[in-house]
Amino acid sequence: MTDTGAPVLRLDDAELRFGDRVVWHHLSLAAEAGEFIAVLGPNGTGKTSLLKVLLGQNRLHAGTARVNGHLARAGDDDIGYIPQQRGLDGSTPMRGRDLVRMGLDGHRWGPGLFSRKRRERVDELLEAVGAQEYANAPAGLLSGGELQRLRVAQALVGEPSLLLCDEPLLSLDMNHQKRVAALIDEMRRTRGTAVLFVTHEINPILPYVDRVLYLAGGHYKVGTPEEVITSESLTELFGSPIEVVEVGDRLVIVGGDDHPHHLEPEPAGTDGLGLLSGPGAASRAAI
Repeated sequence: MTDTGAPVLRLDDAELRFGDRVVWHHLSLAAEAGEFIAVLGPNGTGKTSLLKVLLGQNRLHAGTARVNGHLARAGDDDIGYIPQQRGLDGSTPMRGRDLVRMGLDGHRWGPGLFSRKRRERVDELLEAVGAQEYANAPAGLLSGGELQRLRVAQALVGEPSLLLCDEPLLSLDMNHQKRVAALIDEMRRTRGTAVLFVTHEINPILPYVDRVLYLAGGHYKVGTPEEVITSESLTELFGSPIEVVEVGDRLVIVGGDDHPHHLEPEPAGTDGLGLLSGPGAASRAAI
């Protein structure tokens, strides 16, 4: 992990386009070491695309994206990446520890390449994520929660300065959501890793979030959850009445169905906010 005193991540007046479609523009953001930033917004607003910019897979139309002072690029050792939760084929011969090991030398494989120091590093991360019990089990037979713990270890084994998380809690039950979220928080606090966490559901990570980047309709807002996730702030961002309600320790968005949001078409049963809706009813979702 590089410590230059400068922001780990810096976006300056960034604009992303696909053809004539502007996904977002004039996006500026600086993330400090150890900072936890949640990235929210409806489907089609460029959350995952932002991660792909930082991974060197998407090119900006304008502006710059820098990680530790250098322009975003593919194969950057300064970046760790946790993808959306997905299973592995049951016949996959890889063990749990092999999955973590790929975070160190996934581009190389074979006898003699894995030194004792690297083996110790893998063991250290397996212990940190609580995966020792199934470290030698076939990865294809592990549960979704177990695999996500291994993917967290894989993303952190190289000691990245920036951790990119793309819906890592998707399809996990609430218990595993809490465990994975707490683990990422512990890693960023103890290792000073900045976290950019894309999610549709902020409640499991809300206790850990320092700031929110909310994308909608090509525009954005950034600030603390208390500044951004408010009725006034989201109404201004979406250009139509939005209400944020606290239900216990959870945040819920309520948006009227009769207000168009001019966003990407959503799957049947959702409105432009990506929230569950019904005929004549207000749409609701925990964010």
